[in-house]
Amino acid sequence: MTESTRVLFVCLGNICRSPLAEAIFIHMINERGIANRFIVDSCGTGGWHEGNPADPRSIQVGVKNGIRVESIARQFRDTDIEGHDLLLAMDRSNENNLIRLGVDPGIIRRMRSFDPATPDGPDVPDPYYGGDDGFDKVYEMLVRSCSGLIDSF
Repeated sequence: MTESTRVLFVCLGNICRSPLAEAIFIHMINERGIANRFIVDSCGTGGWHEGNPADPRSIQVGVKNGIRVESIARQFRDTDIEGHDLLLAMDRSNENNLIRLGVDPGIIRRMRSFDPATPDGPDVPDPYYGGDDGFDKVYEMLVRSCSGLIDSF
């Protein structure tokens, strides 16, 4: 029996991008029948929203696409450094924060590095201060990126 790959999706507050990425990834691995190969979680480098559900707009874009976003926000912990095989930062700032927190850069990848389209660069933009259409665009980026991530295993 092989060990499961431990994947952690990381953004700033863990209410928009990373919980949506976590939910999309879980949905896809369940659909492909490979959920037993992964342990999946998400967190934020900041703790402002700890204990709260995802942003209602992330939940809504998930519902609109048949995906349940059930994650509860939490902040990155020291135990996450040793507890995961792959940390997926949503943008360069998150990546730099993880490195400052002591994470080996060798286990960090930016989420869009798995997106075959990457028309807007390597970052998943934070949709928090924008309108609903920003969440739709982020959803599309994350679907492509999660699919590419799964295909990379």
